[in-house]
Amino acid sequence: MRLGVHLPLIDFDGRGWRPGELGAFARTARDLGYTAIGANDHLVFQRPWLDAIVALASVVEHSGDMRLATTVALPVVRGPAALAKAAIALDVLSGGRMILGVGPGSSVQDYALAGLDFSERWSLFDDAVRTLRTYDKPLWIGSWGSDAGLRRVARLGDGWLASAYNASPAQIAAARVRLGTALREAGRDPDGFPCALATMWTYVTDCDQQREEHLSALGRILNRSPDQLRERVLIGTAPDCAVTLRACAEAGIDQVFVWPLADPHEQLERLMRDVVPLATAGSRPPGS
Repeated sequence: MRLGVHLPLIDFDGRGWRPGELGAFARTARDLGYTAIGANDHLVFQRPWLDAIVALASVVEHSGDMRLATTVALPVVRGPAALAKAAIALDVLSGGRMILGVGPGSSVQDYALAGLDFSERWSLFDDAVRTLRTYDKPLWIGSWGSDAGLRRVARLGDGWLASAYNASPAQIAAARVRLGTALREAGRDPDGFPCALATMWTYVTDCDQQREEHLSALGRILNRSPDQLRERVLIGTAPDCAVTLRACAEAGIDQVFVWPLADPHEQLERLMRDVVPLATAGSRPPGS
């Protein structure tokens, strides 16, 4: 299983962004061996959020041979033709490294700002994806794992983008089996069909207080309970994070996009140094 990173587009602590900060983050990820860099899309959020397409464009020259991905972009809100043009431009400027991941979006506020009816998002999304398919570029479909969403992935996508905080590794494993069935029913071979896991919030720490503070803060932002998030994200000790990461690999996930909640450079290094060796070696802490 490969590791990718999310660009830190959310201003969690209110300090904003410094010029060159995203480029430095991309260089750190590149030098540590992360293989892809992704950007998520929102018009508005509980905290300030940089534009995904602009942010990806800003790190093209810093990303080496890492793949670039939207994880996910919102073709209904942006407009499929405009999104396709931006994605093709990024593909050209990056030397063919772009993967377009799309989803309908889960924000009523995003749709309201775009003057769209949120209740019609699914039909609007299907129409948008059909438009995007005419541009003949890799197109990954985001889904939290519902049967309808997985059938959409099988019918229209070149890959599946799952959401870490919306499904446990066990739920992802079950969804992966259902996706295989949907792919066969659509006349497609499930072997080799790529599956990536986005929004894997990350903070490796040996401090119980730090772990609980980050889980609680993240839960408030995402409207999830800390206990629900605990087994779905990489927040905690290195051995505990390794168990979760290995469970994702065993569930059939090919790539995980991690998103440090704070101290991004230190966290990217610590994940590679302390967590990945445990996950790949199959070590489990006592009692796991």
